[in-house]
Amino acid sequence: MATYKDIQSYIKLNYDCTVKTCWIAHMKSICGLPVRQAYNRKDPEKRVFLCPDSKKDIIKAAFKHFNMI
Repeated sequence: MATYKDIQSYIKLNYDCTVKTCWIAHMKSICGLPVRQAYNRKDPEKRVFLCPDSKKDIIKAAFKHFNMI
């Protein structure tokens, strides 16, 4: 499985945009991929930064590139 840095690098190289790791984690949870709990997360049931709709397809394409989905 690809790391967050691998996914960010792939997106930066191919789509010329930057994505936050919290957006990747949100998309992983939407796609049913395993996600660990961040140590500094205040509320485990609530996300502060949700992935914007404009980046969802890009991140999903990166998941497909790395054969994660």
